[in-house]
Amino acid sequence: MPALTGPALTAALLLAFAGARKAVDPAMTVGALRALGLPSSRTLVRAGAAAELLLGLVAMIAGWAVTWWLVAASYLAFAAFVVAALRAGTMIGSCGCFGREDTPPHPLHVVIDVALAATAAAAAVRGVGSPLDAIADAPGEGAVVAGLSVLAVAILYVAIVDLPRVLHQPRRP
Repeated sequence: MPALTGPALTAALLLAFAGARKAVDPAMTVGALRALGLPSSRTLVRAGAAAELLLGLVAMIAGWAVTWWLVAASYLAFAAFVVAALRAGTMIGSCGCFGREDTPPHPLHVVIDVALAATAAAAAVRGVGSPLDAIADAPGEGAVVAGLSVLAVAILYVAIVDLPRVLHQPRRP
């Protein structure tokens, strides 16, 4: 099993998860886009979210190099959006990455997005292919990789959603 199987699966899972959340409830993403003066219709956000979900699933299932490049491009676009939100200084309660969760833009989100983009690009260059095929080919090792990838998604979710909220709270004397 290629060493990048777990990290690539994590990048694809997180993309699919975030896309699914935005497709179900696009309101926060619509608000974030509107605050930055970008096109922000619910239909447009739902279409983009559906594309994220589909791209994450195709990366997991098929793992074509072009798919991994698109995953990398998606994460770079998310990083650029968060940088734009940070630079604009506008009040954005959430980037909308995970539906209604209040996730204020934070530099940590940019770092995570760039790291996930690099992971997906490495998967494309190294020819990782389908993480699910690699997991199926080595059931014992694959179960561990799949479990750790799901755990990594949970940790990244906390780092993107909860950590910025904690860091934005005023300190008590």
